Amino acid sequence: MVAPLKVFLALLFGVLVLFQTMSLPGQFAYMAKESPDQAYLRWPLTAITVFWVLCVQVVIVATWKLLTLVKKDRIFTEASLVWVDAIVWAIVAAGAVLFGVDLYVAAKADDPGLPLLLFLMSIGVAVLALLMLVMRALLRQATSLRTDMEAVI
Repeated sequence: MVAPLKVFLALLFGVLVLFQTMSLPGQFAYMAKESPDQAYLRWPLTAITVFWVLCVQVVIVATWKLLTLVKKDRIFTEASLVWVDAIVWAIVAAGAVLFGVDLYVAAKADDPGLPLLLFLMSIGVAVLALLMLVMRALLRQATSLRTDMEAVI
């Protein structure tokens, strides 16, 4: 299953690069042209969304590295924890920016719909980060057990 997953990760990474460089900047330029009263949001929205895509790309690269460790039967080593940490920090960074966007939108909104949706997304990202921390703890425990078993043998 490692090889097909790597193919899809590479495909996803490539599509995200296209979004980062062409689609997102083009979309916000179009929105600024169509709604001149909100044109001031063009560059902040572009920067924020490109940052979020970058966070996803970090997760993809770290997952790729973890899959490589799985294939080499080295997943239960300290090296794997570095890549899990990269995933956690990418999720935390994306979540922090999302929470900031949520606060900004909530302060400006006259309808609770969008702030609530963003808040729901913030909770989802927090759950994902906490889940990754649990997975990291399990990986650390399994790594420790494997190291202990190898020392006995």
